[in-house]
Amino acid sequence: MNNQKQQKPTLSGQRFKTRKRDEKERFDPTQFQDCIIQGLTETGSDLEAVAKFLDASGAKLDYRRYAETLFDILVAGGMLEMSQKITSLTHTAPGGTLADDLMRTDVCVFAAQEDLETMQAFAQVFNKLIRRYKYLEKGFEDEVKKLLLFLKGFSESERNKLAMLTGILLANGTLNASILNSLYNENLVKEGVSAAFAVKLFKSWINEKDINAVAASLRKVNMDNRLMELFPANKQSLEHFTKYFTDAGLKELSEYVRNQQTIGARKELQKELQEQMSRGDPFKDIILYVKEEMKKNNISEQTVIGIVWSSVMSTVEWNKKEELVAEQAIKHLKQYSPLLAAFTTQGQSELTLLLKIQEYCYDNIHFMKAFQKIVVLFYKAEVLSEEPILKWYKDAHLAKGKSVFLEQMKKFVEWLKNAEEESESETEEGD
Repeated sequence: MNNQKQQKPTLSGQRFKTRKRDEKERFDPTQFQDCIIQGLTETGSDLEAVAKFLDASGAKLDYRRYAETLFDILVAGGMLEMSQKITSLTHTAPGGTLADDLMRTDVCVFAAQEDLETMQAFAQVFNKLIRRYKYLEKGFEDEVKKLLLFLKGFSESERNKLAMLTGILLANGTLNASILNSLYNENLVKEGVSAAFAVKLFKSWINEKDINAVAASLRKVNMDNRLMELFPANKQSLEHFTKYFTDAGLKELSEYVRNQQTIGARKELQKELQEQMSRGDPFKDIILYVKEEMKKNNISEQTVIGIVWSSVMSTVEWNKKEELVAEQAIKHLKQYSPLLAAFTTQGQSELTLLLKIQEYCYDNIHFMKAFQKIVVLFYKAEVLSEEPILKWYKDAHLAKGKSVFLEQMKKFVEWLKNAEEESESETEEGD
């Protein structure tokens, strides 16, 4: 009995010491780092073993408090010291380096092989860790933002590995595309670091998914129209962007940005066009502006006639009564005929306009009976000519309201055909 009583304090003291050591590991950043690095060193380069070690360690180490330290180690091999080097009164040049006199490990992204397969394996480590400890999501996102902001402190090889890893993690949804905001740092852009990093990042991202998935992610965070900002202001042109990324093997990204630029230019053109019309600017000024925009942004006449038609139809409050709206439409469109005629100089543009009219009259039910009257008006005003109208009637019309509109146009089309035959007959007699 006495022996048992003597043993109890010893066991109790042991538990107390163990608890104190666990608490020290849990709440002291240096101890936390040493525990993680020691564990990683013991697992070696087996990344499955690394993932298991990290999973088990979360039960006794305070990942929530030391998320930054944890991710510093997994990426760079140890705690990073971030510094802001002052380059002027208003600008800073950030850089990141490993903290001196602290333990380090080679079981990390920066010490790994610089290839996609290795980075995919590391991505799995991060995925498993964050799936197991969901509260690490925010900490990891903050870590990547920080790493991107301090890219200049890393070697080119380290930046390449980080770019590949980031692209993979963006593809599998571990990271949100909003982290890319860090790449718009003025110094990173100015020195070409952002653009070079983006090449590696987008290559790995597109390799995992495709350009459509990448575009969708960028749209969600309103970054689909900001990619040009990866370059300094004096190089933010479509030509420079296209050449840079096409030469780097990212033609699909170049084409995507080109399309985005065109879409953006169209929206801007329509907005400005509507403002000019509402102000009552002279048609000659509006036509000049539109033609300049067409040339500058490489917008076709077929595209422009659709924009002009839409703008013209949106400048008026239409009557809700079917019997009155046709008269209102004819009066309104007669006024704007010279503007529309300026952008139907090609047969294809005329056909595009006919399809736009058909679509509009179908989508706005009060206009269903006005279709033929609008077409006749445009024929008389030389906005439309015989050939495109006949082609539309024969086989180029839309399915929308087809039977109604073809019936409306029947007599006019017959008249056009007869007029064309008479004209041909007169020409032959003259010969």
